[in-house]
Amino acid sequence: MAVIRTVILLIFYVVLVLLLTPVLLLFWPLGIRDPLLSVGKWAMGVSRWILGLKVEVKGLENVDSAKSYVFMANHLSFLDGPLLFYIIPQKVRVILKKSIFRLPVVGPGMRFVGFIPVDRKRASGGKKSIDEAARLMKERGYSFLIFPEGTRSRTGQLQPFKRGGFFLAIAAQAPIIPITIKGTFELMPKGRIFPRSGEVRVIFHSPIETRGKSAEDIPFLVEEVTKAIGR
Repeated sequence: MAVIRTVILLIFYVVLVLLLTPVLLLFWPLGIRDPLLSVGKWAMGVSRWILGLKVEVKGLENVDSAKSYVFMANHLSFLDGPLLFYIIPQKVRVILKKSIFRLPVVGPGMRFVGFIPVDRKRASGGKKSIDEAARLMKERGYSFLIFPEGTRSRTGQLQPFKRGGFFLAIAAQAPIIPITIKGTFELMPKGRIFPRSGEVRVIFHSPIETRGKSAEDIPFLVEEVTKAIGR
């Protein structure tokens, strides 16, 4: 059944990309972005239904839709990003590895709506991406989703955090909202191709303020976010 669901999902995305290509070509010169993000959220909702995922969400009252945040979540599965993109009650952007932006139509579309590529092979790649994301947060009011572990967990346990997302929150002077995801590791651990259907829990914790803080406060912020996500 997992294979059939995945095949249906792939067909859905191929058809969607074909339909969106002329729309992207129309919207690009006009600078129209929000409708494309709305379609993306809708597509993630359809994906959840196709894959048979039942999601319980708590703590949405901690998110003010009018504010910019850096959302930080644990990373258990390939399912995490699409699920959170759908669930977060904002048109959130994501910092992604550079290779994903090479995908035809999808890559240019993500770049157009404000997703940020990061070149992990270059020492300066992370700083450049953080600086661009901070600029977009301050100038356009964007929020960003970050997985501070940097990669999916192979064991289901929380890994040490990288500092890039914390530099972003401080540079933008934006609150951090920790997010705990439970259940996706059992459905699609790293290395598994076809996700199982099942239940997922997502918990949005109280915002952690960064206003007035500097790089010296990052160890404290890392500790606070780690505690929140680990609850």
